[in-house]
Amino acid sequence: MTFAWPDGYRAAAAFTFDVDAESCVLAHDPASSRRMSLMTHQAYGARAGVPRLLRLLERRGVQATFFVPGFTADTYPDMVRQIRDGGHEIAHHGYLHEPMQGITAEQEASYIDRGLEALDRLGVTPVGYRAPWWELNWHSADLLVDRGFRYDSSLLDGDVPYRFTGESGRGSLVEIPVDWTLDDWEQYAFYPGWTGSGVIESPAKVHEMWLLEAQAHHAEGGCFVLTNHPFISGRPSKAAALERLIDDVQTLDGIWVAPLAEIAEHARTTLAEVREIQRVEAPEGYLGLPAPSLVS
Repeated sequence: MTFAWPDGYRAAAAFTFDVDAESCVLAHDPASSRRMSLMTHQAYGARAGVPRLLRLLERRGVQATFFVPGFTADTYPDMVRQIRDGGHEIAHHGYLHEPMQGITAEQEASYIDRGLEALDRLGVTPVGYRAPWWELNWHSADLLVDRGFRYDSSLLDGDVPYRFTGESGRGSLVEIPVDWTLDDWEQYAFYPGWTGSGVIESPAKVHEMWLLEAQAHHAEGGCFVLTNHPFISGRPSKAAALERLIDDVQTLDGIWVAPLAEIAEHARTTLAEVREIQRVEAPEGYLGLPAPSLVS
């Protein structure tokens, strides 16, 4: 794995936030709007989590990337303005955090366009995209290229940025890969009857795990991308652990801490190779195996 970072840097790190608020709940089940406790659980991110995180980032002198669904922008426009006014990047994250798996290109285009319209009403023109649930489709890249996006951060097949083409081959995007290990959802997310296992990890354990990942990326010249959700990591003890992590990452020798747009622009101007992601399918006529039994 080799990647040429800007002069003076040996690796990169980006702190990103998916500002889902109520959108992901409503996309999963519109009837959830009647569940007052669940809805306030999600609203915490916009009402309390984002302001706390913005104060944290200001203390650490970090510019972050906030992926904002259009519905969140329509519901909490002042919060989005606070993110913008804090000097942070605002990127696209669907409209209602829609389930993306297997949808048509026409349906996906309508979601992207509606999200763009919502951000445009706040004077935001995003250059970056993250698919809801990290579920990019094989036709997604062409839709993003056609709309002027520069990068995506939804795929999981690398440790450094790369350029890739859509199915048509008429343009390319920079991909900045993500990893479920580096997502707070897997560590902290729980709401009865909706998500999570019921095991909410200690922030001390999560800090240790993420710092080990950051140190390993740094040692290999990689790109450490952390994904947090304000309704989760915006809560007090989790935000405190995140601030300790940012402090620890900033002390790594030669680490470039930057928003994804800056990392993507560096990759776009320095990477000559454009990758075509191989689409692997099962052999023709193969029907698959039965689901494994959970009883031995």
